[in-house]
Amino acid sequence: MINGVDDLLAQAGPEKVLQLFNDAPPAPEIQQTQAQMLIELAAEAELLHTAQDEGYARVAVNGHHEIWILRSKGFRQWLLREFYRTHGKPPGAQALQDAIGVLEAKARFEGREQSLAIRVAEHGGNIYFDLCNSRWGSVEITPAGWTVISDSPVNFRRSKGMLELPQPERGGTLELLRKHINVGDDSNWILCASWLVASCWPKGPYPLLILQGEQGSAKSSMERILRRVIDPSVAPVRTPPRDERDLLIAANNSWVIAYDNLSGIPHWLSDALCRLATGGGFSTRELYSDSEEIFFHAQRPVILNGIDQLAERADLADRSIVLNLPRIAETDRKDEAQLYVEFEQSLPKILGALFDALSSALARIGELRLERKPRMADFALRATAAEQALGFGNGAFMERYAGNRAEAVQETLDADPVASAIQSFLESIDDTHWEGSCKELLERLKPVAGEAVQKTREWPRSPRGLSSRLRRLVTFLREAGIEVTFPPRGTSGHRTVVITKNGREFDRH
Repeated sequence: MINGVDDLLAQAGPEKVLQLFNDAPPAPEIQQTQAQMLIELAAEAELLHTAQDEGYARVAVNGHHEIWILRSKGFRQWLLREFYRTHGKPPGAQALQDAIGVLEAKARFEGREQSLAIRVAEHGGNIYFDLCNSRWGSVEITPAGWTVISDSPVNFRRSKGMLELPQPERGGTLELLRKHINVGDDSNWILCASWLVASCWPKGPYPLLILQGEQGSAKSSMERILRRVIDPSVAPVRTPPRDERDLLIAANNSWVIAYDNLSGIPHWLSDALCRLATGGGFSTRELYSDSEEIFFHAQRPVILNGIDQLAERADLADRSIVLNLPRIAETDRKDEAQLYVEFEQSLPKILGALFDALSSALARIGELRLERKPRMADFALRATAAEQALGFGNGAFMERYAGNRAEAVQETLDADPVASAIQSFLESIDDTHWEGSCKELLERLKPVAGEAVQKTREWPRSPRGLSSRLRRLVTFLREAGIEVTFPPRGTSGHRTVVITKNGREFDRH
């Protein structure tokens, strides 16, 4: 009885064993699984990942490159098409899911890290603008001019709602845009055009553009058109978000955020919009996860419109450009459908003029210095650099920007019950200086404010609430001639607040 190779060698010898090996049939080939086939097909794509470890692929398609998030519908369809072209049948759903999981791991651990941009990006000191067309064309803007290119050095991603921009044309001016919007006087137009150019800059800050006016001032139409110029979307304007997560999703999937017909801005949204304007971090729990967080840092141009004063809080007003639009007379109204038809005809030349202004700003910005640096100084510098190309005189933007901000300061102080109470309180005392605790100040302000104001939601209910409100108002109060400071805690451990009339007499009007 032979048990194993050793017994066989002992009884038959090595020649017999070698003969048996030679006569044995070949081992059957191991058939590849569909998941393995899909992974091999994806080898022609360049796998990369973002700083947040989100995997994506750069795929060559018909002479250009397309960028797809590995979990996106676009990449799945590309992989399905390649499998069907090779094997003449579709893969199984589980095989596709398994393959994408492996590709995500390869992108994270083997692919290089490179950021993804949406609509606008910077590379090598130049600006790149995604046209979102089927050829994946983009516009390269340099200090020497602009040109449409088919293969951008920037990896752009595209969200589901983004729409295509037309091919830009040369020979136009941004004044073409003014014919299609009810922007009002020259001051409004200079601020609007400057905001539009600065919103095409890859980095902020971006002041919020707030359009205010009575019914019939075409606020919504103007908002839609301004967004259509730089970041068209299936839903150009939206209702306000329900929470910060909704705002985060909107900012992650578009370049311009546009909210329509607001009747007020809740405090949480005001704070979130401030962070979007000047740059701030957001985090939220990942969907279907109890512990994983998604972190997102963003700056985005934002447009809001409404009838009422929207920038009620000082920190939001400090980051805004507010345009009060005139009412359109019934005899001057245009049919909305015809308005958009005419605008679309002008859009290619409007885009060309916008890119001309960006190119000119890139050429000039290195040699410019602002005598006065306002809040959001980087925005002001870029807007000033574009003045010549926009046909504005030197200093035209800063003059209008300062005036707009002064109006915002006064409107905010007039509308804020705490600011009004402080101004009235200082008028009622002979001294130019007051010092005490927030608790004492709150008691001194109550008689000045009156019972009706104290019952409103805007009136602080505690010394801490008053302290918080004062800190938000401190910049605007200073510009109105009132200095508010919070010295360090003294030996008693109590924190005081000091209110002083500045050298010049403050003015409430």
